[in-house]
Amino acid sequence: MAERKAFPLRISKDLYEDLRRLAEVDMRSVNAQIEFMLREAIRRRKSDSPNKDP
Repeated sequence: MAERKAFPLRISKDLYEDLRRLAEVDMRSVNAQIEFMLREAIRRRKSDSPNKDP
């Protein structure tokens, strides 16, 4: 398993509730949902970037 880095994340109650609802629909924990969404956002940014890493 890949090494993980723990860090505190401060977000609004409304944003947390949105994340919780999305996580519930996808049958994930809130933490797993955040990680999934971050990975997707980074993947999209990399594919949209004109200066892609090889």
